[in-house]
Amino acid sequence: MIKIDFDNTYDLYECGENLSFITFFTTLYDNSKLLLKVIIAPLNNPLLPNVFNLSFGPMMENGDINDTIKIKHKNTNKVFSTIIFYALTFIKNNESISIGVDGSNDSRAYLYHRMFISNKDYLKEYFDTIGVDWYVRLMRNNEIECDATGYAFFKPKPEPFDYKRKSTDLYRYYIFK
Repeated sequence: MIKIDFDNTYDLYECGENLSFITFFTTLYDNSKLLLKVIIAPLNNPLLPNVFNLSFGPMMENGDINDTIKIKHKNTNKVFSTIIFYALTFIKNNESISIGVDGSNDSRAYLYHRMFISNKDYLKEYFDTIGVDWYVRLMRNNEIECDATGYAFFKPKPEPFDYKRKSTDLYRYYIFK
């Protein structure tokens, strides 16, 4: 279980202009250091206006983030506290936006789900948390609504985070503001 504590974060190594990204070194189980990059960038989804996506992980050679690699952090609490504190700082400097996070796979989505649940009391001092499911509308003629290319038109359905929702029923996207 991840315990968020904004008084226990890693020092920043680098910070981008307008807080567009940060980097910091995490300590791994073998006591080696690994540079992590955290980016907050516009989601660019017209159905979720003013939502910025948070992504993080080690950098690949081309500068992109590898968000699929498994990392054995010595202090996972400190890693996530650093990332969430950065998101809080970003929001304070951009009050009209929300930040979203999407697990690159089910195990990461499960991790985020459990993180928000287990830190509910701590995080409610700073954020409102929203869960987002996706749906496709069934039309009155029993056909599903499709986009211009004929594919099902998935729409986000944001709702206040349901802290009693089982982790077997994960949200598709997690937003905090």
